[in-house]
Amino acid sequence: MPEEHLGLGQMALRLSTTPSTRFHALSPLPAATPACPSILSPRFYGNPSLLSPLPLTATPHVPHRRALVQGLHLQPLSATSYCHYLSPPPPLPHLKERPFFSEDGDSLIDVLHMNDGNGDSSYASNSFLQEHAIRRALPYIKHTIMAMANRDVFFNSCFMIADLGCSSGMNTLLVASSIINIVHDVCQENNRKTPQFQVCLNDLFVNDFNSLFKLLPNFYDDLKKDKGENIGPCFVSAVPGSFYGRLFPDKSLHFVHSSYSIQWLSQVPEGLECNKLNIYISKTSPYNVLQAYGKQFHTDFTRFLQLRYEELVHGGHMILVLPGRSKVDPTSDDCWSLWDLLTISLLELLEEGLVRESDINSFNLPFYLPCEDELMNIIQDDGSFSLDSMDAYEVNWDPHDIDYTNMKDLNIEPNHTHGKNTTKKNTAKVIRAITEPLLTYHFGSSIIDVLFKKYEKHVTKHLAINKTRQFTIVISLTKK
Repeated sequence: MPEEHLGLGQMALRLSTTPSTRFHALSPLPAATPACPSILSPRFYGNPSLLSPLPLTATPHVPHRRALVQGLHLQPLSATSYCHYLSPPPPLPHLKERPFFSEDGDSLIDVLHMNDGNGDSSYASNSFLQEHAIRRALPYIKHTIMAMANRDVFFNSCFMIADLGCSSGMNTLLVASSIINIVHDVCQENNRKTPQFQVCLNDLFVNDFNSLFKLLPNFYDDLKKDKGENIGPCFVSAVPGSFYGRLFPDKSLHFVHSSYSIQWLSQVPEGLECNKLNIYISKTSPYNVLQAYGKQFHTDFTRFLQLRYEELVHGGHMILVLPGRSKVDPTSDDCWSLWDLLTISLLELLEEGLVRESDINSFNLPFYLPCEDELMNIIQDDGSFSLDSMDAYEVNWDPHDIDYTNMKDLNIEPNHTHGKNTTKKNTAKVIRAITEPLLTYHFGSSIIDVLFKKYEKHVTKHLAINKTRQFTIVISLTKK
């Protein structure tokens, strides 16, 4: 690939659940709270002085990134080197639509998707983690819909549902059928007629909608079989496009759901040139890299909230489920370890001469795992929605780990079945299913198989020692 093709370094992209309560937002936060770095962007606020000076402390020497391949241990940075207090920001200006193109004008939308189809490496076959997250969020969805029924938000109308970042496979229709079943049950309890349903499935234009449509006949048959003629008519449609732009008419939606999607950014953050030999935030990443990722997420999530405010009816609700981190530190192990193993695998290919160092340096993954404080601050600063609750739970990367909660604890049969002797391999395949299109675009298809063989080896070692779990945040919001 020519040097001038920076690939993901300049691309704009977004791909396309009894919970343990963390806290409920019943009272406002104090004016100044410890926050994750970089949730304010001088580029958007136009005032660099808003960022208070960073308290600098002596930090341990961090060896060159390639030392990871040689088995050296890195020392963690001090927490105070990336945490600071932020002054309350001024109101955001109106955010304009921006196209998803690279600087040279070439469209890059064709790489912004999960692995399609139903093959061994497809997202549809390797999304057990996401299924578990969705199922864990169902009690929140039920509580929200019951609250909507008490306020008579959707009776005597067509209940409009949007699933944003739906991807493809059984998980997508799991969300739709669960919401419909909950609405139907709530209507039965209130002696009301079940409304009609319009389910709008959204993802980017290159999402594998065709595979999704092939599942619809069985979806409709199952609805009729389970609910009989009492269920209202259900209409399913695709709404391709980015959820960082307008997707629906004003005040047209009653309920918005998004699971494991809004962590994807609208673009790779700017200013990551110094993130040498890393593909995401790592313990060796310079502070400005952490700052750049936080700024981009702040901008994108604010934009997401403002757009959904326009599209939801008064009193409409959103349930957002996203992977995050349990600590303020953006380099904490709960959001870093598995991605760093992918970096190590790429560096091994570099040592073997299969990839170039410049290609690794110009590749940065376009997602961000926020902490709860970040999310709460953004929601309160924007002011479009009331924060009903923000809770968290952990989802196991290894679904067959008997030492930790898995689907059996939910007393539900999963949609995805995997061989119990290949669980570490399955974990590696989850990562492959969501990153292969990006890696192929940037590095070429010839390295993919050998890359993930190496990655599988590292994941197997890691999971044998560490019970890695994905910290997951679920947010319930009501339009003011």
